[in-house]
Amino acid sequence: MNVGFIGLGIMGKPMVLNLLKNGYEVKAFDLNEQARKEVVEAGGKEANNLLEATNESNVIITMLPNAAIVKQVLLGENGVYESIQEGAVVIDMSSISPVDSQYIAGKFAEKGVAFLDAPVSGGEPKAIDGTMSIMVGGEEDALTKVLPVLKAMGEEVTYVGGSGSGTTTKLANQILVNVTIAAMSEAVVLASKAGIDVEKMYQAIRGGLAGSAVLDAKMPLVLERNFVAGGRIDINLKDLTNVLEAGHAIGVPMPLTSNVVEMFHALKVDGKAADDHGGLVQYYEKLANFKIPVGGKEIE
Repeated sequence: MNVGFIGLGIMGKPMVLNLLKNGYEVKAFDLNEQARKEVVEAGGKEANNLLEATNESNVIITMLPNAAIVKQVLLGENGVYESIQEGAVVIDMSSISPVDSQYIAGKFAEKGVAFLDAPVSGGEPKAIDGTMSIMVGGEEDALTKVLPVLKAMGEEVTYVGGSGSGTTTKLANQILVNVTIAAMSEAVVLASKAGIDVEKMYQAIRGGLAGSAVLDAKMPLVLERNFVAGGRIDINLKDLTNVLEAGHAIGVPMPLTSNVVEMFHALKVDGKAADDHGGLVQYYEKLANFKIPVGGKEIE
């Protein structure tokens, strides 16, 4: 299969590199010229525009920041829709709303093109090592066709239902991840200000019921005070805003999500929009007028 890949950001670039490692021919496009050059250096082909990325590609993958950009790239003027051939498969791996996914799927169906909404979980580390979880909505026959492509980027590929099901599942995932980070932040600020060695606390609880993949991914970064983004605060804020809109549309109140949305807004105002969402601990530190020391304990 020839793959056209659009979006070479934190997640997209390592995903392309894994496709290349697995022997796929990839033409990649991004507005960032340096990112395109890095793909070429790894053995891929550079697309200078959307038309070049789409031509001769029977699989088109998008990994983009938000729904507005996804729709512009796929359906806008000089976008993918204008040049894609009947029988191709479009896979959007961005995190957008199910309403947008269903709309895009309907447009491509008019042209005889299958559309899969296939957002991912795992952040930059799992994008790099190719072990992401991928949740897929759309036509199951189309998934069967492109499953080897997805397997080159993710360890677990799960079909969750019709169009929009993948993006809905990702919204549920984002609730669990970000609310867990908020709870972790609240707990560690309490413990640290009480004089507990947070590293020892982490080791004590990680094997019990409070342990989780989120805890293991984010606690070491908090202890290092390393908030370089694997999953940016502003991107997660966008995702949780989509959660609220989806919940309100079908009559599902979202009290915990609402609280975390406001925390992220506060951090964005404080200039931390580009921090990793593990940096949410800084919100609690500000409330408590206390900073967790590097390593988890003050040096005596």
